[in-house]
Amino acid sequence: MTTESLPPTVPNSRTVRQIPWGAPFYWLMAAGRDLKTYPLVGLFYGAAFFAMAVTLHMVFAARPEYVMSIASGCLLVGPFLAMGLYEVSRRRELGLPVSLIGTAVCWRPHIGSMGMLVLVLMVLELLWGRASLVVFAVFFNTGMPSTASVMDAVFSPQNWEFVMVYTVVGGVFAGLVYALSVVAIPMILDRDTDAISAAITSFEVVLTNTGVMLLWGAIIVALVLAALWMPLHVGLLLVGPLLGHASWHAYRATVEWPREDVTVL
Repeated sequence: MTTESLPPTVPNSRTVRQIPWGAPFYWLMAAGRDLKTYPLVGLFYGAAFFAMAVTLHMVFAARPEYVMSIASGCLLVGPFLAMGLYEVSRRRELGLPVSLIGTAVCWRPHIGSMGMLVLVLMVLELLWGRASLVVFAVFFNTGMPSTASVMDAVFSPQNWEFVMVYTVVGGVFAGLVYALSVVAIPMILDRDTDAISAAITSFEVVLTNTGVMLLWGAIIVALVLAALWMPLHVGLLLVGPLLGHASWHAYRATVEWPREDVTVL
């Protein structure tokens, strides 16, 4: 099988654009067009995200101490699933045919860079989990709380200090993961760059367009929470692929490359 792709380009040749405040809404509209054009492919990836969310929910309800382990597995699989959605948008943009099998294996030419980026994200998640355990240990000196205790702690006004510290710690790690990955994986798919260059470019995109990218992050969180709020998290069937396609358009809007011909690798 052949994969149409742009040839690798040295990182310094790319330019990070400044984008207007309304850009995230255009990304969502473009994503909607991608999803409408290939609904069955989108449904497949939406079902995969839905399955991961249901698994996490079941584990959290039954054995919360294993949530971080399951989350690590999702973090390992998630970027590869997202890359399939980016491939749909990329091929549609180039006017190339799209197949489910082709999108499901599009990561193979980029396995080295993807593996390194996922490794970095997993290390950050492990550090995030360790920091969370430290926060729990400080505020719950009687041991790891049960699921009910965690929910009581989060929603109890008496534990506002715990909620504040836990939110700050989580926000720092979540912001770092977001900044390093928001356009990194689409860039790896598009240009077959190494993970470090892709992560640096992603971080530069956030620094150059801090306000807009914070808005985009808030939109992502809001849509995901709305999807999770629905019965059995069924909203992820739509929100998952929609955000995946939109992330490709976010990359295309923020990172500019010199014009080159498309080659077949």
